[in-house]
Amino acid sequence: MCRTPLMEIYNRLLDRFGPQHWWPGDTPFEVMIGAILTQNTNWQNVEKAIGNLKRADCLSVEAMHGLKPEQLAELIRPAGYYNIKARRLKNYLDWLFARFDGDLVRMESADTYSLREELLAIHGIGAETADSILLYALNRCVFVVDAYTCRVLARHGLLEPEAGYEQVREMFESALPPEAPLYNEYHALLVRVGKEHCKPKPKCSGCPLEEMPHEIEPW
Repeated sequence: MCRTPLMEIYNRLLDRFGPQHWWPGDTPFEVMIGAILTQNTNWQNVEKAIGNLKRADCLSVEAMHGLKPEQLAELIRPAGYYNIKARRLKNYLDWLFARFDGDLVRMESADTYSLREELLAIHGIGAETADSILLYALNRCVFVVDAYTCRVLARHGLLEPEAGYEQVREMFESALPPEAPLYNEYHALLVRVGKEHCKPKPKCSGCPLEEMPHEIEPW
């Protein structure tokens, strides 16, 4: 692969942490639901909510679409903000049925650009969630950006702290080979180093990126 600062970061992270096996989920639909539920919470809470949906035999497009909002909210309660997230899930499912008659195969046949624009138009679906659905559920070459991504890059002089989501995404996509598995692994590794080392108060000692140029700022 090309040798750029972004690829150096990737290689260092992969050498240290190894493959992260993201995104956990038995089906593309489960990954899509997880991407919406994980907003503003940790993955352990999402797993509990998904477990509730599975036990209720509601983790399918048809079954979930048939639930009343209050029924769905109760099932996903462990994920937090459950009433808000229930509405977001219903908005997503309503779009899925209106646009593709609830058929994920038909959804997968849509081109990436159009699909991204449509997802972003759904109330409650932001860029990170839309791109997580595209990358992790549909295997599309769209890089997912989050707070960990921005903090790591800013501290290593590759990004201005005020850079917007689209600027960061385009930077990755223009610098890296267009390979969904690479985007998948890279994002997961950035989350790993962000949680273990590149926190608001950084823990640089022992970080796989410690030897790279960096500035310690409270991003």
